[in-house]
Amino acid sequence: MAAGKFITFEGGEGAGKSTQVKILAERLNESGHETLLTREPGGSLKAEEIREFLLSGDAREFGALGEALLFYAARDDHLERRIRPALETGKWVICDRFSDSTRAYQGAAGGVKPAHLALLERIIVGETRPDLTIILDLPAEDGLARLAGRDNGKEGADNSGNGPDHFESLGIGFHEALRRGFLEIARDEPERCVILDAKQPVSAVAEDVWEAVFSRLQP
Repeated sequence: MAAGKFITFEGGEGAGKSTQVKILAERLNESGHETLLTREPGGSLKAEEIREFLLSGDAREFGALGEALLFYAARDDHLERRIRPALETGKWVICDRFSDSTRAYQGAAGGVKPAHLALLERIIVGETRPDLTIILDLPAEDGLARLAGRDNGKEGADNSGNGPDHFESLGIGFHEALRRGFLEIARDEPERCVILDAKQPVSAVAEDVWEAVFSRLQP
């Protein structure tokens, strides 16, 4: 049985990742591909417990490097229990955030040295790297405005009705650094990453996502 494909979605807060991963999963299912839709931090039982700790802000006392270690602990469990088994059985795995988020949040915006994150990635991720990473690019102020609309019960990128988590509540400078970090990752790895304009309507972004997936992976 052929191994499945691994697709990750990245981008700043409010970029619409959660919406687009669901649309893509539905489209791949309609095309006859069995999919696993998952997220980070989280995706497995132990990883979801770590997610709650991270997003609550309780981990901030450990600093950005401590946060990175926790993210990679969660990622290790997620890979072993869900992602790798799914890929081995031929499923297409679609993940809302993966290791590029650690590189952007704790690295570019948090100040952890790239060499430290690269070492963690070699140890934990190894060869299980995404076949395609879609970066939904949105100006930081637009993403934060979407979050504010969501939290006020208005239609937004992720209308979950929950208040902002620890990372969402950080200042504009942090979110601008995030955007620069994601764009730098895409520039460094164009064979893996595609940048899409997330300011467009949801349907237009979804079409761009499908074009990227079809042109790169031929589902």
